[in-house]
Amino acid sequence: MYEPEFLQEAQRQLGVCTACRYCEGFCAVFPALELRTEIAAGDLTYLANLCHDCRDCYTACMFTPPHEFAINIPKVMADARVRTYEHYGRPRAEGFFRDSPAFTAAVAAGGIAAVWLAVAACMGPGVLAAAHRGPGAFYAVAPWLAILVPAIAIALYGAAVALGGARRFARDLRAASPAAGSVRAAAVWQAARDAITLRFMKGGGAGCYYPRTRGTSVRRVLHHCVAGGFLAALVSTTIAAVEQDLLDRMPPFPLLSLPVAFGALGGVLLIAGTTGLLWLKPRSEAAPASSVMTAMDYAFLVLLDLVAVTGMLLLVLRDTRLMPALLVVHLGLLAGLFITAPYGKFVHFVYRYLALAKYAAEERAESLTAR
Repeated sequence: MYEPEFLQEAQRQLGVCTACRYCEGFCAVFPALELRTEIAAGDLTYLANLCHDCRDCYTACMFTPPHEFAINIPKVMADARVRTYEHYGRPRAEGFFRDSPAFTAAVAAGGIAAVWLAVAACMGPGVLAAAHRGPGAFYAVAPWLAILVPAIAIALYGAAVALGGARRFARDLRAASPAAGSVRAAAVWQAARDAITLRFMKGGGAGCYYPRTRGTSVRRVLHHCVAGGFLAALVSTTIAAVEQDLLDRMPPFPLLSLPVAFGALGGVLLIAGTTGLLWLKPRSEAAPASSVMTAMDYAFLVLLDLVAVTGMLLLVLRDTRLMPALLVVHLGLLAGLFITAPYGKFVHFVYRYLALAKYAAEERAESLTAR
């Protein structure tokens, strides 16, 4: 998983951190590090996925370049996370990550082209230039089964890849020292709280050093916007499915309906979160960043932003002649997003949650030992 030179360099830098302990209270990484007398490959994977990239440790460290120790923990952790996503995804996709934006753009463009060709072939090219209004207007462009079956297939594939990676990742975490026993319900709940609140994105309390000059909570708030947008979109989709399949109400739904209300909320939150993160990223310091991880971030954020923007435009322009083209583009972008999801930045929440659960179990075991 790790090249010998990379693992040795990570062990060297983390060894300096173990001896120094200046950043002990900043986040979960350093207390977990102090429980380990040596850092094996599994330990590095665990620590890397505990890291939330707040960069407080880099700002506080007196051994960063140009010091001869050249300590740069955020970059080491980010490079290790890239290797996590590459290693645990099946089938393997290492080559794609080295050119992530181009790969993501190609998949998204392919998704749009595939939807466009399918609609033109099944419904005739004229349907793409006509206005469609009233209940069932979307299905006049793309039939319900033509949307549902590929969506289910892509979702199941992504879920299978993510769950398979999670199983292998959890197995390797169990093998990483020190043994803290099994992860129990209390640790699972604590990890959920830490993940939902982004507890460790506060760093040492100052927040993330985005932009360069000072710690702020802006990045944390924008992450909450993205997560809230996903949740609202999921609620919207669920309610829409109930209304269509159980109550026999066909989309597009009225503007004052629950599916539209939650969908609009989700779209606004996603656009605010992704656009804000895209604005923030070039204003952060480049030295503690991983170039590959940065490319993955941009690829994911741009694609997610485009999905949200086209979804909102589809809501606003659904009664115009632009609706068929917007629907095709939106569906194609969604296909690209979910095809690339198990191999890109989207899947980071799976590995981070499992690392947080292990940390909560270790933290609990330490507190019981200290009594």
